[in-house]
Amino acid sequence: MNPRRKSRLSVVLFILLGISVASALVLYALRQNIDLFYTPTEVVNGKNNESHTKPSIGQRIRIGGMVVEGTVERDPKSLKVRFDLNDIGPSVTVIYEGILPDLFREGQGIVAQGVLIEPTVLNATEVLAKHDENYVPPELEAQMQKIHKPMGISDLKNESDRDRQEKQFKEGNQ
Repeated sequence: MNPRRKSRLSVVLFILLGISVASALVLYALRQNIDLFYTPTEVVNGKNNESHTKPSIGQRIRIGGMVVEGTVERDPKSLKVRFDLNDIGPSVTVIYEGILPDLFREGQGIVAQGVLIEPTVLNATEVLAKHDENYVPPELEAQMQKIHKPMGISDLKNESDRDRQEKQFKEGNQ
């Protein structure tokens, strides 16, 4: 082989090796930031696919579900809280130390992010409370009630648009 070709080949191979090493390092660094989302049933039984993959102990995950009524236990000496999450199946215990969101309460949907320390116990680093997309601040709701009730407009929070339209149509035809 020509010495010039040999040097070009070695440069190309060196560049490819450098790109491969850089890619491997980037993927390794990003691996810590990948959080897979599970429901409590999927944590216990595995994802609903052929392999029924379960998260492994020590894996960072996000878990979403409803806080089970009567399971919230607060440590009076610290900010540590322990509660159970479930969906339609088994429950998963979440341990969290920190200030919980204002919307957190029993029966409320939440998403917790953390590390699985036992097959059904998550040590959460972050807890996010879900809220209804139809949320109206209490002050605004009170003002809306004052304005809309005298006009005969129904409670917007409790009726769907279709129900309101049907009601208005029936009232208009009478």
